[in-house]
Amino acid sequence: MTMLKLQAWTYEDYLALPEGGPLRYEVIDGELYMTPAPNTRHQRIIGNIYLHFRTFLNHQPIGEVFLSPIDVILSLNPLQYVEPDLVFVSKERSFIVTERNIQGSPDIVVEILSEGTEKRDRREKFSLYERSGVPEYWIVDPEKEAIQIFQMSDGCYQAPLEFGKKDVLASSLLPGLSISLSEVF
Repeated sequence: MTMLKLQAWTYEDYLALPEGGPLRYEVIDGELYMTPAPNTRHQRIIGNIYLHFRTFLNHQPIGEVFLSPIDVILSLNPLQYVEPDLVFVSKERSFIVTERNIQGSPDIVVEILSEGTEKRDRREKFSLYERSGVPEYWIVDPEKEAIQIFQMSDGCYQAPLEFGKKDVLASSLLPGLSISLSEVF
């Protein structure tokens, strides 16, 4: 069924949506997307990644890490609102963290692919994060047990760094962080 769209979604429209239901909402280029709650494998993987970030940041307090659901507002006009699976915001950019949400581009955004979100994560969100200047975008593929890291250079993402289950992941934005992907998958 096709729905006639009369106008782009606004932040006020988003705030009027029901809270706490089984769906997650995002607005990209003024269009509303709804996604069911993630499955248990997804949650285990993002939990493992979060644990590595949190442990690292306990010893190197260079920023904050947040798990979904967390509102990230990249733009109000047009509304660009997403709920990434995980975001990292450095101390230098901590001014974008408010009591209610994150208002601006995090340093790192992590998305876990699922059957219902893979195309959006690889197309719409990839484009949005690139346009918004997110320095690193991680795409986690549970099926392939792999992570791609896209790094910003000259205003666009370069060919990804690719890590498999037997690799140790490192990020230039978090010097000293190393994640053995066998512990993630």
